[in-house]
Amino acid sequence: MTDLSTATVRLGRSGLVLDDREETLLCASLFYFRLPREVWEARLAQVRATGYRAIDVYLPWNFHETAPGAWDFEGRRDVGAFLDLAHAAGLAVIARPGPYICSEWDGGALPSWLALEDGLQLRQAEPKFLAQVGRWFDQAMPILAERQWGRGGSVVAVQLENELDFFDTHDRHAYLTALRDMALGHGIDVPLVACAGQGDLVGATGGVEGVAPAFNFYPDDRSPFVEAEVRRYADLVGAQGLPLLVTETNRAHTTLRRLMASGATLLAPYLQASGYDFGYTPSTGNWGDPGGFMTHDYDFGGYLSPVGEARAESAEARVLAALARTLGPALARATTVEARGISADVPTSASPSQLVLDGGGTLTGVPNLGDEPGTAAVGGVSIALAPFSCALVLRDLPLAGFGLPGTLKFASADLVSADGGLEFASRVPSTIVLEGAGGAQVVEVDAPQRGGSVVTEVASGGDRWTVVVHHPEDVAAPDGAPGVISPALPEPESLTAATRLDLETRTGETTAHELPPTSEAIGVYRGRTHYAASVAGATELLIEGAGDIVDLALDGTALPSLARFGATVRVPVDGASRLEATVETWGHANFDDSRLPGLAIGSLRGLGRVWSIASSEDVASLWTVGGGAQWAGDPAPVRTLAGWSSTRIGRPATYRRALPVDGTSHYALHLAGLQTPVEITADGASAIVSPDDPWVHFGPGEGREVAITMAHWPVDGGGATLLRLEAVRDWQVEAQADHALLALSAKDSAGTVIELPLELEAGEEVWLDVPVPAGGRSLRFEGGQLRVSAFANGELLGRVWLDDAARPKFTGGDPGRLWIPGSWNTGAVRLLVHGTAGGDRPRLERVTAAASPE
Repeated sequence: MTDLSTATVRLGRSGLVLDDREETLLCASLFYFRLPREVWEARLAQVRATGYRAIDVYLPWNFHETAPGAWDFEGRRDVGAFLDLAHAAGLAVIARPGPYICSEWDGGALPSWLALEDGLQLRQAEPKFLAQVGRWFDQAMPILAERQWGRGGSVVAVQLENELDFFDTHDRHAYLTALRDMALGHGIDVPLVACAGQGDLVGATGGVEGVAPAFNFYPDDRSPFVEAEVRRYADLVGAQGLPLLVTETNRAHTTLRRLMASGATLLAPYLQASGYDFGYTPSTGNWGDPGGFMTHDYDFGGYLSPVGEARAESAEARVLAALARTLGPALARATTVEARGISADVPTSASPSQLVLDGGGTLTGVPNLGDEPGTAAVGGVSIALAPFSCALVLRDLPLAGFGLPGTLKFASADLVSADGGLEFASRVPSTIVLEGAGGAQVVEVDAPQRGGSVVTEVASGGDRWTVVVHHPEDVAAPDGAPGVISPALPEPESLTAATRLDLETRTGETTAHELPPTSEAIGVYRGRTHYAASVAGATELLIEGAGDIVDLALDGTALPSLARFGATVRVPVDGASRLEATVETWGHANFDDSRLPGLAIGSLRGLGRVWSIASSEDVASLWTVGGGAQWAGDPAPVRTLAGWSSTRIGRPATYRRALPVDGTSHYALHLAGLQTPVEITADGASAIVSPDDPWVHFGPGEGREVAITMAHWPVDGGGATLLRLEAVRDWQVEAQADHALLALSAKDSAGTVIELPLELEAGEEVWLDVPVPAGGRSLRFEGGQLRVSAFANGELLGRVWLDDAARPKFTGGDPGRLWIPGSWNTGAVRLLVHGTAGGDRPRLERVTAAASPE
């Protein structure tokens, strides 16, 4: 290991100090796994041109271990090459190898097959899981160790785990200690950090020595309370001699300025440089919406779009980066306090922050949280505020450290350079006050126009200054480049010609299974699994645990798609004799959500269990009620489930009864009309049942005595039904993993040239080749009752789901856009088009292609 005393990166009160250069760092998320390798260098250059000096990079475990023991670090998985390009671009890297990364990525990057190992406990200090993590770190950590900053590389810090304070890790100290020791054992000697997702320092780090806490703040950009919260954490870590590292936050520079003024020395807005999820890599169950899908277009409005378009915030980035670079150590070493004596005629912070700069002077954040321009008074001086902005007002800054005379007494514009003269940036009129030998001189500058910087010569006695005020768009990148420019692009082209291919959409090769296996158990970690079985004699089916996308057909008649993520569903059979099902994995849950079975981290995919409902019995009545000493008496009253009435709203009541189970069959208890989560205790075990999945399964011999505890709420509780179940057996199953689908998509085939629109039957699938003009293209699809998968360059570009009532909510970027990079475009895209049931006849109207800047 490198001697820490000679390392060129250290963690101090002023932040991450690189080569003894103390500076508040701006850091953009930029993920190699969300970009083609061919655009890595250009996208890194775009980030560097904004003035950001660092990027943070996740390393997704399941992107590199594509199947158990199958490692891939070639091509666009060559993370070492990406890190080398980052170093060549002059960007420091905060590496985040997990093992869990979240990132709205399939399973949070934990390989789906881990859940198949009996006794393995994800994200716990448990031997089987730690052994698997050790295998991953054996692959990833040497790549990082070889490229540490102190060894001539780009890696300045390594983050262990991610937002562990959201997860119920039983022994955080033991778990983080194990991860730390693995990292150290591989020669990692740059700082180790662990980020808190909801402010729990010990929950994130386990209190482990040698692992510094970092924070992910995602406030409402318009909240007036941001500063007070952030200052609290700056004080907490400052008392330990540590800096406030914000490893994730919102992208608006108005908010970033507020965080900087509140003491953050690392600002890493998440996904400032957006990306794109190729293949079967988006996760599911995002953003508080149970069962939501993440778009392939992975975009939260950062300053670079997924296809490389520069947005307005890129100019704000250059300004803030230039200010941090100019103030340098004075800003990095500053202490933060609550600002006093500030008033504004617009919505503003309830408790604004002020930085006391090292060596003299202050920097005060004055937000305008509204959408109209306004004014504020700072130290008795009136300043203009742009809509939704945060002025960073400098006062009493000695200029000797810049080789200039006198003092900058006041500046409402941003100081972006002090190299020979004073350069500022502002969108609104600004006030600048300079004090020299002859006293204070006030400069009032109108808002500059783009391309028309205002230059003023100022003198005070024998002291002279050149003052330049730029429009933010005219602030140069640190290397003097003009910044990020997006070229004008032509209008999208409509693609109406296609070739319908004589190509099967599956092989039809099946294996026999008594019960439907999970997809992962038969090697489908990404892709589709097809199931078929006889349901002759059944009148109704119960399906438990199916997910993600489930397409059912009874005797060849397609049913509306299911996207219920393991929630139990009843399916009428209506005299049919054969059930067919195709289960497509959109992605494994990246967050641990207990509301639906398929949203638990580590949950598996597939059809789940399929039962024939043999009988149904109403069990809503004859429940005894216990509500504590002040509620029901002894003997206990008998009521319907949820039928006890009281003024004690929200207090728990427990309902008990024996269920008519036979001791040999499987049963399912359905709690209709459930309003809130309840706790069910049976056979000595307790479980929480959610309104999103109000079902409880009892195996043979289980469920004789049941207790249900629920908070009293004065509404109808609905009913309770007990279903006796018989397993549907003897299944034929076809595994169609992602590599099998890719192989099909690459086959040569004859076909018939057609003109769109194309109409299909519900449940029908076809392959199409659609000609695409050369270059990078954003593809869009018009139609309804369709799912479209697009393939090019041996990759799945992504999937869209058109106009279907069964379609879940999509979050992230644009759910209708698929991207074919220019380097992958051979002149055509191959589509797998699947018609869905439940609406109008499936119809692909047309495809449009818009040029993308690459």
